[in-house]
Amino acid sequence: QVQTAESGGGLVQPGGSLRLSCAVSGSISGFYVMGWYRQAPAKQRELVARITSTGVTIYADSVKGRFTIFRDNAKNTVYLQMNSLKPEDTAVYYCNQVPPTRWGQGTQVTVSS
Repeated sequence: QVQTAESGGGLVQPGGSLRLSCAVSGSISGFYVMGWYRQAPAKQRELVARITSTGVTIYADSVKGRFTIFRDNAKNTVYLQMNSLKPEDTAVYYCNQVPPTRWGQGTQVTVSS
């Protein structure tokens, strides 16, 4: 199992941008798929973006065209670039394998004016 440490969250106005980072213990080059998940208050955790070891990406419809997931296998880091943020993007964001194993602490993203 990997361990993850998410960072980069914060408070941003609607229309703004944030870049989340996920430092993964151990090598991620061997893991086929890594993903970013989010959990909003009173809602189930959902997978919003995933990326394979070869760079193929898949996005949830709610973030398509606004979010970009990318990975640096040499640095064992996965990123989520979030643009054109909306209040409904407010959630705690986590990275994990797909399917998920051990959860990290996550990072809070709040989109509000």
